[in-house]
Amino acid sequence: MAMIGFIGLGNMGGPMARNLLKAGHKLRAFDVVKANLDAVVSAGAVAAKNAADAAKGCEIVVTMLPAGEHVRSVYTGEGGVIAAADKGSLLIDSSTIDVESARAVAAAADKAGFAMLDAPVSGGVAGAEGATLTFMVGGPDAAFQRGLPILQAMGKNIVHAGAAGNGQAAKICNNMILGVAMIAVSEGFLLAEKLGLEAQKLFDIASKSSGQCWAMTSYCPAPGPVPTSPANRGYKAGFTTAMMLKDLTLAQRAAAAAGVATPMGALAQSLQSLNAASGQADLDFSSIFKMLRGTK
Repeated sequence: MAMIGFIGLGNMGGPMARNLLKAGHKLRAFDVVKANLDAVVSAGAVAAKNAADAAKGCEIVVTMLPAGEHVRSVYTGEGGVIAAADKGSLLIDSSTIDVESARAVAAAADKAGFAMLDAPVSGGVAGAEGATLTFMVGGPDAAFQRGLPILQAMGKNIVHAGAAGNGQAAKICNNMILGVAMIAVSEGFLLAEKLGLEAQKLFDIASKSSGQCWAMTSYCPAPGPVPTSPANRGYKAGFTTAMMLKDLTLAQRAAAAAGVATPMGALAQSLQSLNAASGQADLDFSSIFKMLRGTK
C-alpha cells in the first residue's frame, strides 16, 4: 500500500480520497475548505498544513482542483508540489483543465525529474462515491503503469490516451459531444410534446432506433422515461450546468487554439451559458430541457 498526498477534497476529491483509504492506502490530505479536510480526516487521513506539506514523504501525489490556474499554482508556484515532493514521487492531476496548462505543468514536472499524469475523470459525484469513475490518462507509459493501481482504487475504466495533455483532450472532446447530444435530445422530446407524442412513446422508439445515444437512454432530460435520470428528481445535479459550461468553454478555447471549427460545440456553450444565467447553474446540465421548454 502507498503513502499518498491528496490535494483538493471537494465534491469529487473527497469521495476519491475516501476510496483510496478504503483500499488500504495511507493519505496526507489538504483542502483550503476546513470542512472538506475534516471529512476526509475523520475517514482516516492525516491532515496536512498546506499543499506542500501534503506532498512531503509521499510516493504518489493526487490533485483534484477547480481550474488550470489552480493546478499551475499548486504544482509550480513558490513552495508548490514540485518543489516540496520527494524525488521519485509520481504526480497525478485529476482536475479538468485546459490542455495547455496540463502540458505546461507536466513539462515543469519532467524538468524537475518527476513523472506526471493528467487523469481527468468522467462519472460525476456518483462515480466518485462508487469508485466507478472513468479516467482518461495522458503521460508516459511507465508512469501510467505505475499509477494504474492507484487509479483502479477510484475508478472502473482506466484508459491511457497517450502523451501528456491527451487525458484533458479526451475529456473536453467527450464532454463537448455529450453537451451537444443533450441539447439535441431535449429538442427532440420538446418537439414530440408539442406534436402530441408522449415522451415514453418517443423513448421506446428512439432508444431502439438511429437516434439512440447515452444522453437519451441513460440520462433522458424529459421526466418519465428513465427513472434514475435527474429529470425525475427535480434535476438535482449529477453533473451541474456550471461544470458542463466550464467543459464546453475549455473545448471552445482548445478549438480556437487548434484552428478547428466546432459550431455545434459553440452553440451548446452559448445555450448552457443562458441556462446557468437563468438560475440553473447548480442544477444538472440536463435542466437545459426546462430552459428550452420555458418552465421553472
